Amino acid sequence: MKEALYWKSLEEDRVQCVLCPHRCVIGEGRTGICGVRKNIDGVLYSLVWARSIAASVDPIEKKPLFHFFPGSTAFSIATVGCNFRCRFCQNSDISQYPIQTGRITGEELLPEDVVKNAIDRRCRSISYTYTEPTIYIEYVLDTAEAAKTRGIYNTMITNGYISASVVEGSLKGLIDAANIDLKSFSESFYKRLCSGRLQGVLDAIRAYHAAGVWIEITTLLIPKENDSREELKDIAAFIKSISPDIPWHISRYYPHYLYDSAPPTPVREVEAARDIGLSEGLNYVYTGNVMGHTGENTLCHHCGREIIRRRGFFVTEKAMRGGACLHCGQTIPGRFE
Repeated sequence: MKEALYWKSLEEDRVQCVLCPHRCVIGEGRTGICGVRKNIDGVLYSLVWARSIAASVDPIEKKPLFHFFPGSTAFSIATVGCNFRCRFCQNSDISQYPIQTGRITGEELLPEDVVKNAIDRRCRSISYTYTEPTIYIEYVLDTAEAAKTRGIYNTMITNGYISASVVEGSLKGLIDAANIDLKSFSESFYKRLCSGRLQGVLDAIRAYHAAGVWIEITTLLIPKENDSREELKDIAAFIKSISPDIPWHISRYYPHYLYDSAPPTPVREVEAARDIGLSEGLNYVYTGNVMGHTGENTLCHHCGREIIRRRGFFVTEKAMRGGACLHCGQTIPGRFE
């Protein structure tokens, strides 16, 4: 265990966690909604510091991060736990493990060991991913600080449910890129299917961008839940209000975990959503979970020519030099060689 950050003492040995918008008030011997931050004798502790449930090398495109050193690899880690209860979660076996079992699991992997693994495996970055890195923020910060001293970049793959003050105060300068889920533009969707609130995510997205973190947004498109033309236009308009250069990934849904009320998203619906994003003025909109689709490729927003070709998680061809389009010389937003 490690004493947690971002909490305050209350009366009768209670504490309040202020890490995320849930603002959990936690009694003695109990945990917050995430299941991994526990009040012991009036002090809040992280139960998952350096307890990795997963560790592997991934293409950065898997995150997905398409404008952050494309073609590179990331040493990816996670602990158990999440501060959401998404009924369609793709990693529920580990994200919901503490809540489902009442236990914590994982093998010790110290921050310096994570960095060594990244270096030994020639990874350009470390990715905090698979579950929700916000709930193991102490592990993230300690590892990210060690990584920075060795020239390794840090990325978070997150649901965006984190206090904006944490982003502004602790992640700025340490986290280089983040892919943030914007699951819907409906408060009722977030409440009913995720046990969270939309506004907290919107605030965090703005905070990440203001902190200088390169961000990309992902929306899992679920038929009859978040796929109306009006809602997709709202999402695109929100992203554009921050920057039209923020890439938007629209991913195909497959039934999983507790949600089976919709079939897999038809590819034509993903394509239509992409068209909406482009028509609303976003410069980079991608299709996800559709292997081999042209929507995986990056086109220069100035000349329209193809500059990065992908198949699945792998880059197969590039037409860029120094972060610029090889055809017209336009600088492409993102982080490139």
